[in-house]
Amino acid sequence: MTAQPLFETTRGQIVESVHYGSIAVVDSNGKMIASYGDPQTVAFLRSSAKPFQVLPFVERGGVEHFGFTQRELSLSCASHEGSDMHVQAVIALQKKIGIEESNLMCGSHLPGDVDELKRLIVGDIHPRTNHNNCSGKHTAMLAHARMRGLPLENYLDIVHPIQQDILGTFAEMCLILLSEIQLGVDGCSAPNFAVPLYNAALGMARYCDPRELSETRAIACRKVTAAMSIYPEMVSGYGEFDEQLMKVGEGNIVCKRGAEGYQIVGIMPGVLSPDSPGIGITLKVTDGDAARMNDQLEASPRVRPAAVIEILRQLGVLSSEQIQALAAFGPEKSIRNHREIVTGKSYPVFKL
Repeated sequence: MTAQPLFETTRGQIVESVHYGSIAVVDSNGKMIASYGDPQTVAFLRSSAKPFQVLPFVERGGVEHFGFTQRELSLSCASHEGSDMHVQAVIALQKKIGIEESNLMCGSHLPGDVDELKRLIVGDIHPRTNHNNCSGKHTAMLAHARMRGLPLENYLDIVHPIQQDILGTFAEMCLILLSEIQLGVDGCSAPNFAVPLYNAALGMARYCDPRELSETRAIACRKVTAAMSIYPEMVSGYGEFDEQLMKVGEGNIVCKRGAEGYQIVGIMPGVLSPDSPGIGITLKVTDGDAARMNDQLEASPRVRPAAVIEILRQLGVLSSEQIQALAAFGPEKSIRNHREIVTGKSYPVFKL
């Protein structure tokens, strides 16, 4: 099996671009309930791994130890936009933990938030480490190390106990052997893992429906999914797709984008029917789905949001009203040129 056509764009009556990809839809019992392309595609989760990376910290009592609020826990799972809201929240969390911004080893990059981006450009200000969209995750990793009295300076080394804890927890959630997980280094320098789409989707399904897990881990899973659902703006940013989907989902959907066209989505038990199990969904756009910036300096990917909406539409997860509320992201959109003339359209082409 190979990746299949996922999404097309047209100009006039001609299909101008085709994006390929694969999808896995798995319930918490391990049943593949739908797929497209190759659901066994091995891909790095990138930032879609963040809910898994914070889980052992929460499971070990980190939320209570440092007094994390739900808003701060949501930030710990974030690929935030580097807005002033996010940066100030990270600073406050670091003070609570007793660490410095200089302890973070994620590097810096320009914020995605338009207002903060303009402020830095106009003021000729170099972005700080806390602007990095992974600064919340790194702050939580350092909190994990500090809570256990472990070294801070090498917290990203794969042999560090917290990274080993993360890797083991991820393997257990996804029901995959450690030896079958491919390892790499993420853009923020943290270890990242690649597994088949099926296993990552299974892990997310079990995250949302942890009835088969230990009581301690199940409680931790529910804390994380509740925090993400209640404060979705901390996971990404106001108006971003993850935030809007979780907002529309009203506690029934959790999601986390990843770089290079990856997306993970979790559906809570009872959404499809009164007795339906939790569901995990993974999507990988083969070409990486590079983001494009408009005249307002807003960057957005072409494929991933529209494809996720279409997956949820086909599964019957979203109502027509919810789909309408997400219309700015797709699934079908008109393509306009710089004079706002409609030149074509974009749309998903897959059937699960």
